[in-house]
Amino acid sequence: FYLPFGSGPYPLYKTQIGKRAIMDLINQAKRYLYVTTPYLIVDYDLTEALCGAAGRGVDVRIITPGVADKRMIKLITKSAYPNLLTRGVKVYEYTPGFIHEKTLVCDGEYALISTINLDYRSLVHHFENAVWICGDPVLSEIRDDLLDTLGKSEEISPKKLSASPPRRLLRSLLRIFSPLL
Repeated sequence: FYLPFGSGPYPLYKTQIGKRAIMDLINQAKRYLYVTTPYLIVDYDLTEALCGAAGRGVDVRIITPGVADKRMIKLITKSAYPNLLTRGVKVYEYTPGFIHEKTLVCDGEYALISTINLDYRSLVHHFENAVWICGDPVLSEIRDDLLDTLGKSEEISPKKLSASPPRRLLRSLLRIFSPLL
C-alpha cells in the first residue's frame, strides 16, 4: 500500500508526523536501512535511533551530498559524522555533486519518499509531504537505485574526518546552533 501524508508546524499539526514516521521506520529495521538526505542535521532522538539500529546489527547507510549547496550546512552535516561512524553507521558522500533526494528504504518491506530533510527546520517548522510505501514491488527498484547511488559515493572513514583543532571547535559550535538552521 501507499500512504501519503503531510507534516507541519504546531498548532496546525498536533504531532510531528514526519519525524514520527522516520523514527518508526528506523526503529523497525532488521536487516538494512538506506537513507539519502541533502541535510544531515540530526537531533539527539534521530541520532540515537540510527545508532541504535546499527548497534542491533542493522546495516545503516546514509548518503549526503559530496558538494553542498551551503557551506555552513556542510560543516554541520560533517559534524554529525564522527558520532554516527563510531557507533556503526556508515556515511557516504555522493561524489558527482549535490543530491537532493530524501529517501529511506528498509528491509525491502518499507520505504519513505518525501520532501522531509533530516534537519530541525524541516521536521518541526516546515510543511512537508511524504509517501510511506509498504509491500510493493517498487521497493526493490528504490533499493537498487540507492545501491547505484552508493556506487557513485565515497565512504567516509574516521581518518577522512581528521581536522585541525580550530575546525573541530567550529564544527562543535555549529552543532550547538544547528536547531536554528
